[in-house]
Amino acid sequence: MPKNKVGRNIPQEYADKCGLFVDKFDRKPTYNRHAANVTAVLPGESKLRDSIKDVIIESGLKDGMTISFHHHFREGDLLLNTVLDEIAALGIKGLTLASSSIANVHEPLIEHIKNGVITNITSSGLRDKVGAAISQGIMENPVVIRSHGGRARAIEMGDIVIDVAFLGASSADAYGNANGSHGPAACGSIGYARVDAEFANKVVIVTDNLVPYPNTPISIPQNHVDYVVVVDSVGDPNGIAKGATRYTTNPKELLIAEYASKVIEYSPYFKNGFSFQAGSGGSALAVARYLKDTMIAKDVKAGFALGGLTAHLCDMLEEGLIEKIIDTQSFDRGAIESIKNNENHYEISASFYANPGNKGAAVNNLDVVVLSALEVDTDFNVNVMTGSDGLIRGASGGHSDTAAGSKLSVILTPLVRGRIPTIVDNVNTIITPGQTIDVVVTEIGIAINPLREDLVEVFKNVDIPQFTIEELKEKAYSIVGEPEPIQYTDKVVALIEYRDGSLIDVVHQVKRNEK
Repeated sequence: MPKNKVGRNIPQEYADKCGLFVDKFDRKPTYNRHAANVTAVLPGESKLRDSIKDVIIESGLKDGMTISFHHHFREGDLLLNTVLDEIAALGIKGLTLASSSIANVHEPLIEHIKNGVITNITSSGLRDKVGAAISQGIMENPVVIRSHGGRARAIEMGDIVIDVAFLGASSADAYGNANGSHGPAACGSIGYARVDAEFANKVVIVTDNLVPYPNTPISIPQNHVDYVVVVDSVGDPNGIAKGATRYTTNPKELLIAEYASKVIEYSPYFKNGFSFQAGSGGSALAVARYLKDTMIAKDVKAGFALGGLTAHLCDMLEEGLIEKIIDTQSFDRGAIESIKNNENHYEISASFYANPGNKGAAVNNLDVVVLSALEVDTDFNVNVMTGSDGLIRGASGGHSDTAAGSKLSVILTPLVRGRIPTIVDNVNTIITPGQTIDVVVTEIGIAINPLREDLVEVFKNVDIPQFTIEELKEKAYSIVGEPEPIQYTDKVVALIEYRDGSLIDVVHQVKRNEK
């Protein structure tokens, strides 16, 4: 069995199909963008259809085709489950589901896998019971996990060919001009949907807020849209921001955030015009708060922030600490209101954000990114996909994209989580290779990747506790012991593509405990 450059064994059949991961910038593709099929709409013809069932039939959806959805409504999404129920009722089977991500609310998907409606999945993430079911071998074919940038690349290159895209919009007109920033179920940026709209053969806009033509601002333009369907509710506003942001009072998380803020402050990149991206977890939000105080104290302003966006960064935009925000996804109500009202808060597509195959992604201009981890190993490889039990429960997201593009990637993680070490010899699943990780921050101190000799020199005299990554691992093991290896079968349940399309890892089915 061939082994890739990060030491992971990849079954030959998948290695032959995708190729093995070699290096963060090993592939620099030249390609013709995939072209969607287009059917002209003539004057007087209407795009409005009476129901999702009608549009499924008229779109020509058949067995074996590929359908897609976006995840901007998060846990408030009502569309994916509704469409799959209608597809199942029509007897269509053998479909590939190419959703940008799959949330806890999509648990009914399990039954559609069991009944053969869905036989293949490609996505950035799989949450909760869906991830657990797939980890336990419910599907015959392995799921393909791609980063946000990797998914955009695969769509543009034709590796994913979407037959019908069902795209929820909180506001749309009868000709298909759509956005997510207005309407009762506003979700903010719909940057992931924009790639689907451009390249899918048939595009269906589903909305609960039909407005007069022309609907502005235009996130998805009419010339990419075939059909418009009006439903009672496209998304639950209470679920859109559910669990997205968590302001922490946990002393451990606050200490991690304080150290991370110092790392940024004393790095070579903290100066007027610097750029950064921070996540929505407790420690990441606290980093942004500490960073804000430091920026004010040192009279430093950021040129732009990149996101996934939270209200805290939007407040900094309003206060003049950040000049511009470019945004693929809005994580909370504050961010949704900001993209609606602030002209310096720009919506961008997933390709603009992170596609490693295009003519220059926004992540390439990042100075600093702050990221989380389920596990980090002694080679600085990061796992954000599988839990300590080996079950799929996370998302690749933009993790590997931003780590590769930024000048300084900072990983936040407690030394142990519960009774489980987070700094380990080998992570369960590699999502982001260690060569793109610069600093790991825990509550007891930091570890700088030895590959970054420049940073090692910079931080020699900075008042932050510093360790080798091996020392952090030993401290974690001394607290909770060395973790028992997870038992897997030979069956591959997920292929982990690096952002360039090469295979960086695979996930095997977890063995059931026989009692």
